[in-house]
Amino acid sequence: MSTVTFEGVDAYSMLGIAPSSTFDDVKAAYRRAARRLHPDVNRNNPGAAAQFQQITGAYEILADPAQRTKHDEYVQKIPRDQLHFSLRVMPSKRRITTLTEPQVIYMLAEVFPDPRATHESHKRESRLNLCLVLDRSNSMNGPRLNQLKVAAHQIIDQMNETDILSLVAFNDRAEVIIPATAVTDRAALKARVSLMSASGGTELLHGLQSGIGEVRKFLAPRLVNHILLLTDGNTFGDNATALQASRDAAKEGIAISAMGLGQEWNDDFLDELVSASGGSSSYINSAGAVVRFLNNHVRNLSKVFSDRMFLSIAPDPDVKLESAFRLAPSPQPLSVEHGFIPLGTLQRGRNISVLMQFEMPANMPLGFRSAARIVAVGDVFGETIHRFQTISDLSLEVTNTTAQDKPPTAILEALGKLTLYRMQERAQQALDAGDVRQATRSLENLANRLQALGESDLAQQARAEAQQVAHTANLTERGRKSLKFHTRSLMSGENSDSSTSSNSNGDL
Repeated sequence: MSTVTFEGVDAYSMLGIAPSSTFDDVKAAYRRAARRLHPDVNRNNPGAAAQFQQITGAYEILADPAQRTKHDEYVQKIPRDQLHFSLRVMPSKRRITTLTEPQVIYMLAEVFPDPRATHESHKRESRLNLCLVLDRSNSMNGPRLNQLKVAAHQIIDQMNETDILSLVAFNDRAEVIIPATAVTDRAALKARVSLMSASGGTELLHGLQSGIGEVRKFLAPRLVNHILLLTDGNTFGDNATALQASRDAAKEGIAISAMGLGQEWNDDFLDELVSASGGSSSYINSAGAVVRFLNNHVRNLSKVFSDRMFLSIAPDPDVKLESAFRLAPSPQPLSVEHGFIPLGTLQRGRNISVLMQFEMPANMPLGFRSAARIVAVGDVFGETIHRFQTISDLSLEVTNTTAQDKPPTAILEALGKLTLYRMQERAQQALDAGDVRQATRSLENLANRLQALGESDLAQQARAEAQQVAHTANLTERGRKSLKFHTRSLMSGENSDSSTSSNSNGDL
């Protein structure tokens, strides 16, 4: 039997058994898990294969007396007051009616930081390893580049001397303006920022690759390793390579967030780029918002409770994970194709909420059944950094009578806000299909829903876009992005500093 590392892994919780369990209990638990997670059984859910590897590792530890003894000694040394996070998974229904066709259920997964982390005795600033990757192509000339310089100067002022900062500027190529360094000589760093000038085209890949290279110089678990990318243009021909670079960075513990300025950038591409690493994407349309957004983003990075957060999702073999959407913080569509979802950072006093949509099979037998096994994993910052994970194994009851359970209020509210976001998506999809009438109707319905919620300004934008579509069969790029990112920001229940319709500080 191979030697398996057990540091940071509670083998008992992985198998769902007590520390007093016998070898027969261990073996039975492993076999139950294998019937759900083994790749030969659960071929269509990639998260199952990853979790099966963990289950196998836990079994190998507990099945070997010597390794089990070492594991128990390790667990006993963990301080009882060690900080941790918790996971709560709430289904839209606990009881579901068996049907002759597949049906949809929703699950709301919430990760909560330890409430003790807000107490003064546990509060501590996160150390940052931050790279700013800034577009300096010709289109950035003037107020845009000036505001980025102001923002970069303010970020330098708010960072600590133990933080690491680097800055990469890109156009047709990348230039490292500030190589990765501790923030000690602030005046010298600001002087380098001030020398940036705009020229050339936009090739994002060069900037991203250089930024990742700078972060790697000081890459460490103790640091929040983060790239903040800003662009105002489209990049062509290198999207697939950039996406792979983001996935590779995520495996190393590097998160990427992105901000699009003005109208001429590819929001779908940036969404995909950041979701691959657990970051977030934002839309900026005013000069004042550039400075505010950058400063708020960096300030939040200094309040990290746990970093490199992931959700590993393993539906049962006959259950399909269809989609996932992070509601808070920073609402963002998430990719589910790899079975694990990078979530980035968990901040003190703020939870992470993810709404998942599952398809349950037709003709389910009556009785209780398992549905999905969800694992939250992350590095908790404390006196020492430690890897922590917690598991939720969700079961449902299948009945032959119409289930009377009402969805929890939290899920109803999330679905209501997500519907607004989906409505603007459907309008664009209808336009892509050439159905102008349906696109107009979707936007008018969206305007009515927004008005009913008291979002008058956003409702007015939706009506204006409906009229635009009816006359030209196209959305304005400004209106499309505004509706997309504003309806998205409503999901978090917080005011969005990242996208704004105000142009009092200069239109971008």
